[in-house]
Amino acid sequence: MNLRRGITFALGSVLLVSTAQLGMRWSMSRLPAPEQLLSSNIDLYAVGVVLAAIFAYALSMLCWLVALRDVPLGRAYSLLSISYALVYLLAASLPLFHENFSLSKSLGVALVILGVITINSRPARAPEFRSAP
Repeated sequence: MNLRRGITFALGSVLLVSTAQLGMRWSMSRLPAPEQLLSSNIDLYAVGVVLAAIFAYALSMLCWLVALRDVPLGRAYSLLSISYALVYLLAASLPLFHENFSLSKSLGVALVILGVITINSRPARAPEFRSAP
């Protein structure tokens, strides 16, 4: 088990999935509703961003699979929570998303980050395997 490598891949997965979420949000706000697809002009750049976001999701899944080889599930899963915080912070910070900061959402993000730090601050123990009786 290589914990450092696993955490690196888990964080890579977080960055990729966060990027994918933001890309999807940006592009879907520029594309017509499904019932208007045939009668509207389609922004090909937005379609390209959707396709890139789907590719980022696929890469994120590959990173996640590698991470699971080396990081205990409870620790790895908590790292995924960082993506919720990252997407909120970026969406509220970047003017192209038209999202707002709020005290309650910011407090929730702070609690999520505190939880991730709490779960991951203790050294990981080697898994115990018990033999069947």
